[in-house]
Amino acid sequence: MWEPNRRYPDEAVIVMDPSFNAYRLPLASVERLADGCRWSEGPVWFGDGRYVLWSDIPNDRILKWEEETGAVSVFRKTSWNANGNTRDRQGRLVTCEHRGRRVTRTEYDGSVTVLMDSHQGKRLNSPNDVVVKSDGSIWFTDPVFGILGYYEGERAEPEIPAAVWRIDGQTGEATMMADDIEGPNGLAFSPDESILYVVASRATPNRLIRAFDVAEDGRKLTGNRVFIDAGPGTPDGFRVDVDGNLWCGWGMGDPDLDGVRVFNPAGAPIGHIRLPERCANLCFGGRWRNRLFMAASHGLYALYVNTQGVAGG
Repeated sequence: MWEPNRRYPDEAVIVMDPSFNAYRLPLASVERLADGCRWSEGPVWFGDGRYVLWSDIPNDRILKWEEETGAVSVFRKTSWNANGNTRDRQGRLVTCEHRGRRVTRTEYDGSVTVLMDSHQGKRLNSPNDVVVKSDGSIWFTDPVFGILGYYEGERAEPEIPAAVWRIDGQTGEATMMADDIEGPNGLAFSPDESILYVVASRATPNRLIRAFDVAEDGRKLTGNRVFIDAGPGTPDGFRVDVDGNLWCGWGMGDPDLDGVRVFNPAGAPIGHIRLPERCANLCFGGRWRNRLFMAASHGLYALYVNTQGVAGG
C-alpha cells in the first residue's frame, strides 16, 4: 500500500547528479491524485479549466482530474482506446486513438474532427503519442502496439510501416517523416524545436531515445542518431522543460526503475522520481507549468518542480 512521504525532502525525488538540485524543490513531495485505472497514459493539462485529462486505455475512457476539488470523473467513454493527448495552439484537445486508428481533434463545441486515419487508402496502425509544434503542425507516432490484441484496441494486420507523421497545421496535409525507428513511441521537441526526440521502444538489446535534426521549415528530419541508450530502463512518453531536460516515463522490470528519469540536454541522467508503479507518460501543468503530472500504471501522480515545461506538449 503506497503512502505519501510525510517528511521533507521527499526521498522519492532522487538526485543522480548535483545539477538536478536546481530542479528539485525540498518542500514538495509526490502526491497520488487518482487510482483505479488499468493502464494510464497521455496526460494533458487544461489551464483554462484547471484540470488534467488522461487516458485509461484498456478501460476505453479518458478521465478528468480537477485541481480545485480533486474530483475525478469520466470525460469521454468510449474513447476508442485513446492513448496520447495534447492541445493544439488554439487550445483544442488532440488525441491518438488505438481502436479508432486515427488522430482526432475535439472542437470547442465538443464535436470530434478526424485529422487523419489513413494514407493513400491504407489505414494507420494505432496512433500512440502526439505533440504540436509552434507552426501548428501536429506530429505523432504510429506503431503497431494497439493492433496486436484486444486489450488496448482491436487485433488487425498493419497496412503501413510504423512511422512518425506530420500533419500540416494550415493545409492538413499528412507527411511521413521517419519510418526507421524501432517501435516509435513517445516524442517531443527541444525548446527551440531544432531537435525531435523519439522513443524507439522495440530497439534491441536496449530501448533507445533517438534524436533527429529538424529542418528550418519543419518539413524534413535528418541525422537519425541514438541520443540515450536506456540500458535496463523502459522509456515511454516524455516531455521537455525550458532548459532542454527530458523528463521521461520510466520503469517496468526492476521496481527501483519505476517512475520518471530525468536527462540533461547532453543525454546524461541527472535525477529520478520514484513511483510505486511504472510511469507511462507525463506532462507539465499548473498555472506556471511547474507541476509534473505523471500517468503511471494504475493512477495519476503529481510533483511540483523548479522548472517549467515547454509549450506544445
